[in-house]
This record gives sequence, structure tokens and C-alpha cells, in this order.
Amino acid sequence: MLITHDTRCALDAVVDLVNTAPDDENAESAAGTETEGLPDVAALGEFVRSHDISDVGVLSERDLAGVRHIRGRFHEVFAAPEPQAAAAVINELIAAAGTTPRLTDHDGYDWHVHYFAPGASIADHLAADCGMALAFFVVAGEQERLRRCEAPDCRRAFVDLSRNRSRRYCDSRTCGNRLHVAAYRARRKEAAG
Repeated sequence: MLITHDTRCALDAVVDLVNTAPDDENAESAAGTETEGLPDVAALGEFVRSHDISDVGVLSERDLAGVRHIRGRFHEVFAAPEPQAAAAVINELIAAAGTTPRLTDHDGYDWHVHYFAPGASIADHLAADCGMALAFFVVAGEQERLRRCEAPDCRRAFVDLSRNRSRRYCDSRTCGNRLHVAAYRARRKEAAG
């Protein structure tokens, strides 16, 4: 599956956006408090800057509420059990965003397509561009690549871009290693009797 630069950027943004939710929107963290990754407009501004999201105006509380809403909808896409469910949510997101495809070559990047309308809110911008990036996976029959980490205490979203679709953890150096070490220690303990 060919993934262009702008699609990859949108995928990174949607994964990071979904992962800003407070532990699946309703669970509590190990510290006993919810961890909202977008607690205020300043955090949303940092999210926009860190992802180089272009054509964004002055952010407001309304923008923050809109982004949190679409974050929940994107969570539904990653949790969708089959392509039909993912497609339904994606269709709703991009239709509500007033998707307006247009070619652009800004900031030194070659020609690529933006799907958001000029002057769109940040929520509509993300819904359109990220929604289309996820749509490409559904169209290609690759919806199963939109995953949640299999570590029982993690569940972060990620896109499995491995060649053989075998990635199980959001980060093999943290979640993957932690579970492998735990399994190794359990085997050694069992063998020791």
C-alpha cells in the first residue's frame, strides 16, 4: 500500500490524537487520576504545532471541544470490529467536515491533496484529512491495520505498517519488551518450581 507523505502525517496525527484521550475516555490511570492529553487550548496549540498542521487560525475553547468530539469518533474507527462499521464513522466524519479536496504544494512539499475546506475549523480540518487517511486503509482492505496495543495495561492506538501485518504493540521497546520480559520471568519461575 502506497502511503504518501501527507497521508503519513495525517495517520500520525490521528493516532496521536486518539492517544490523547484520558485512558480510553473513561478509565483511570495507574495514578488514580484521568490523564487528558488535551486539557486546554494551549495543549491543542502544541498538538497543532507538533504535527505541523497548516492553515489553522486562532484556537478557542470551541475548537478544543470540537477536536475532543472527533477524537471520540476516531476512537470508534480504531475499535470498529469490521470495515463496515469503520466506514460508517469515517463517512460521517468527512461529510460533516464539508470535505473539499484541493491540490497544494505548500512549505516545500510536493503536490498533495488537502481535504479540508479553506478556513475550516481545526476539528473539521482533522476530520477531513485524518478521515481520508483512514479511509484509504478501509478501501485497500487493510482496516485491520488500525489497531490497539495488545498490552493489557496500554491499549494505545497505532497503525500497523509492518510488511506482514504482525505488529502487536504500540512500541516494541516499551510494551513489547515489558511483556516479553514478564513472560520470560514467568517461564523461569515455573521451571524453577
